[in-house]
Parts: sequence; C-alpha cells; structure tokens
Amino acid sequence: MVPSPGAKAAGLCRDLHKQLPEKVEGLGRTDPGPKSDLTAGWGDPAIILRCGVERPPEMLDPEIAKSDGVKVNGVAWLLQKRDDGSYVFTTGLRLAYVEVTLPKERTGDGLGPLTDFAAPIKKTIPKGVA
Repeated sequence: MVPSPGAKAAGLCRDLHKQLPEKVEGLGRTDPGPKSDLTAGWGDPAIILRCGVERPPEMLDPEIAKSDGVKVNGVAWLLQKRDDGSYVFTTGLRLAYVEVTLPKERTGDGLGPLTDFAAPIKKTIPKGVA
C-alpha cells in the first residue's frame, strides 16, 4: 500500500527514493506496484520500504520505544514483530517516517538490511519530529 504523506514528507521521500541502493543484502530491486516514489522493494519475497508512513502509536509510549528500539549506523528504528513472523522497522526522530518490512524468510539476516538504508536516510531525511 502506497502511503499518503503531506507535501513536506512526500518531498523528502522523493529525495530518498533517488538515493536508495540498487541492491540490499545482495538482493536486486523489485519495486512493488503501483509504481511510486514512496515505495521500493528488493528480492522475492521482498524487503519492502515505504516512506511517508504514519507514526506508529507505539512510538508515543516511551517504555515500548526504548525497549523495542535499535540504532543502526546512526538511524534509530522501532522494531515490531508481526504474528506472521515478519518484522517491521520504522525510523524515529526524522521528519518523515520510513518503514522497512522484512518477510519472515529474510529475518535471519538480522539488522543487515537496515545498514544499506542508513546512509540514504541520513542524507535525505533530516532529524526531527514529524
């Protein structure tokens, strides 16, 4: 599903889209449909990135955010495990929220995919609170 952020976040997401890597964890780009500057994918089953998503309600709870947060190469992420075994990571403290979903088949890679996203996010999505 393509997010529908406000104009400022959408502009940041377009900038991010231009900086995203062609490969993540050695997986080639396989963007989901419909084609959008707000979504990207790699591999099959795909690692999916969505930019401009809503802030997860869990981020408002400091206990959850602290216990379920990770920092990878200077980018803070909220980690959420889904019932189907997949993981969803959402950036925090940035002017647009970026969400990365790792299907359960890719969770053995640990936080590796997030490493590939750190530099483009730091370059295009400034720190702040959206």
